[in-house]
Amino acid sequence: MGLLRNSICAMALSLFAASAGNAATLLEPTLHLKPQGAEGGGRVALTLDACGGKTDTRILSALVDNRIPATIFVTGIWLKRNAEAVEIMRAHPDLFELENHGGRHIPAVDTPRKIYGIRSAGSPGAVQAEVESGAAALAGAGGQAPKWFRGATAEYSPSAIAMIRKLGFKIAGFSVNGDGGSLLGAKETARRIGAAKDGDVIIAHINQPTHAAGEGVVQGLLALKQKGMTFVRLDDAEGIGNDGTTD
Repeated sequence: MGLLRNSICAMALSLFAASAGNAATLLEPTLHLKPQGAEGGGRVALTLDACGGKTDTRILSALVDNRIPATIFVTGIWLKRNAEAVEIMRAHPDLFELENHGGRHIPAVDTPRKIYGIRSAGSPGAVQAEVESGAAALAGAGGQAPKWFRGATAEYSPSAIAMIRKLGFKIAGFSVNGDGGSLLGAKETARRIGAAKDGDVIIAHINQPTHAAGEGVVQGLLALKQKGMTFVRLDDAEGIGNDGTTD
């Protein structure tokens, strides 16, 4: 009995260690632009996630009124609910680049777990379905086929990254977390975005119109514009990501 108990305990410890090892392998990739350096006053890429819900018209109006380009990562869920906002974005192709945020806003992690309370895809097939359904939703909404993908929570398993790259997408990390998932206040959001440097890729959200963070996004962007920073979309710049996300 003692040997059996020891064997069971050893097996349980082994399974726990394997599970902990898998948990530790999640990656949150970064992405930077090639710096302008002496060529200009600096440039940044603004990326905005549209996960679900509605549209923060404070941000959308500010982008249009101030001619600030942005890359918008949209889910199939958001596309269905925000036809008017999509129409505005499509009417300004020089400003807005729509990219793939997945069909149902499911983290691109091919083992079962939760990330920030959101259940992962859980299998390679489910990751592929999330990516392809997001691309199909964008195709159905018209416009160019997406070239970039950003998964829900922006965390990935290494094997999912490899799969997404094989599907033909670059993966959009970031270097400045502007609004903390749209949970930060206006002041802190404005401070983070306003502090962006040459080559930074900013992530924030455009789907939470009732959150104070949206006001901060606008304030931070206008502060960068006042400093003479140039804004570019991901397709208009050479983005360099780690963890095999762009090479």
